[in-house]
Amino acid sequence: MYTFNPTLYFITDSTGLSEEEFLYRVECALDGGATLIQLREKDRTTREYIHLAYKVHSIARRYNVPLIVDDRVDVALAVGTEGVHVGQTDMPVSIARKLIGPDRIVGATTKTVTQAVEAYEQGADYLGVGAIYPTTTQVKTTATLKDICAAVPIPVNAIGGLNKTNLDVLTGIPIAGICVVSAIMKSDNPCKSAHDLLILSKQLQNKLQNGK
Repeated sequence: MYTFNPTLYFITDSTGLSEEEFLYRVECALDGGATLIQLREKDRTTREYIHLAYKVHSIARRYNVPLIVDDRVDVALAVGTEGVHVGQTDMPVSIARKLIGPDRIVGATTKTVTQAVEAYEQGADYLGVGAIYPTTTQVKTTATLKDICAAVPIPVNAIGGLNKTNLDVLTGIPIAGICVVSAIMKSDNPCKSAHDLLILSKQLQNKLQNGK
């Protein structure tokens, strides 16, 4: 039985990788400590997406980690994954929730407090907020992230260019975890990178609890 834990939310990117190498990196990320995984495939056909989702789901289940499918509710339902994630140009949260049912996870990407409140009211279980990096409005982005955390009672994760060297900007913001893509997918050692990022994400939460 999986546990919903967004501390280290790993988002995949199969660009330029063989299926074998991609699945190897997925397993490395989970072995290193990724607590939640999202399969994100923008350019695959429905059949290709389902094929890959089955394989990723098989790996994720061995680690008792929920698999979230980006955008495609039909793929999530076909494969029986634990949830789906929708963006602002995708299916509305309310419809995704209606289709996927009350017992699966629905996540949403939001960039404003208004969007965050709307997603929560429509049934989202968690939010991804960003992008934190790269952006010329970093301070504004982190301020908005903090406001969103205060506005909704569900977990909020930071996303956007995050890696082991730049997480300090999130200090003091009550996020539930971090979302990472390239920091694991493009790492020379994805297992170690996931392990290190999990520790750093936990440290951010510990600092918050200790008032630092």
